[in-house]
Amino acid sequence: MAEALKHFFDRTLITSLAEAFAGVFPSLDRRRFVADAVRGLADLELMARGAHIAAAMRRHLPEDFPTAARLVVASLGVELTASDSLGMAPFRYLPHVCFVAQYGLDFFEPSMQAQLELTKRFSAEFSIRPFIERYPERTLERLVLWSAHPNVHVRRLVSEGTRPRLPWASRLPAYQRDPTPVLGLLERLKDDPERYVQRSVANNLNDIGKDHPERLVEVCRAWSEGGGDGRRWIVKHALRSLVKRGHPGALELMGVGAVPRIAVRGVRCVPARPRRGDVLRVSFELASTGRATQDLLVDYAVFFVKASGERRPKVFKLRRLELPPRRSVQLEARVSFADKTTRKHYPGRHAAELLVNGVRVPLCEFDVR
Repeated sequence: MAEALKHFFDRTLITSLAEAFAGVFPSLDRRRFVADAVRGLADLELMARGAHIAAAMRRHLPEDFPTAARLVVASLGVELTASDSLGMAPFRYLPHVCFVAQYGLDFFEPSMQAQLELTKRFSAEFSIRPFIERYPERTLERLVLWSAHPNVHVRRLVSEGTRPRLPWASRLPAYQRDPTPVLGLLERLKDDPERYVQRSVANNLNDIGKDHPERLVEVCRAWSEGGGDGRRWIVKHALRSLVKRGHPGALELMGVGAVPRIAVRGVRCVPARPRRGDVLRVSFELASTGRATQDLLVDYAVFFVKASGERRPKVFKLRRLELPPRRSVQLEARVSFADKTTRKHYPGRHAAELLVNGVRVPLCEFDVR
């Protein structure tokens, strides 16, 4: 995804930004700004392109940051009215949030006002993080106020910007050590009516669970009492990583904590020796050996060979089902060995195993050529 997005930042986009800046800052030399921002851009990745364009903004907008920040805000387009299917267009403001993060740290209030407006058009989840680290108490107070903001994008910033492990961004070590301040913010958002915010809250909780699994289970147990459909959705989504890891408390909250009474039969792997680029199909029969109907959460893990030669598991969702006593069901897991930007494949001995209510059951081993 990052590979495709980086090409969005090209001469055409930079020319459009120059026109927007010139509309509020007529003395801007648009030709020089475009030439400066384009120089060296092709060699950079996504986030570096945002920072590169932000540096050009710094050189060509007024040197006084509060003045420049007001101009940046004045150049913005209309606020977003939707929270899904946003497409690529909002990414035009990535350089703007980079500008605030890189050059606005000494100017708290102008930067906060700029981020408030920017997040209504894109997201200030990247730029808010340096302010959390430098001004933890002041920024937290502002986020508390924003948690009740009428704009859904501002409310989402409160949860997304405080994620301890936000993708593409530096981590927040203080919140990894003690997530209490973050949990206080999420408590204010747990009944937000917008799925856009709910998803962000769940992702934040999922991050917290990677460092504090018992704390996450405790929060989800409390939230499960008396909550509506939205809160139940948050809890289910927040527990996904712990469920994949077979955490007993998470499985219990999902209603699949009982030890399964099952047998796995007739395992077949096709092709038996897959090549890189192939799709492997692992089929098997899951049979009940119990005397009562069982609620089963069925996942599977593939132990991929890494560049170092060691094997590391990746867990995939398969199916949740009710299995009556003495009955069986035929299931199939599919594993793609096509290279992606997020995963490269290497030849060697791989393995697959089933996870049923967190209990691991070996399936097969196979060589990837």
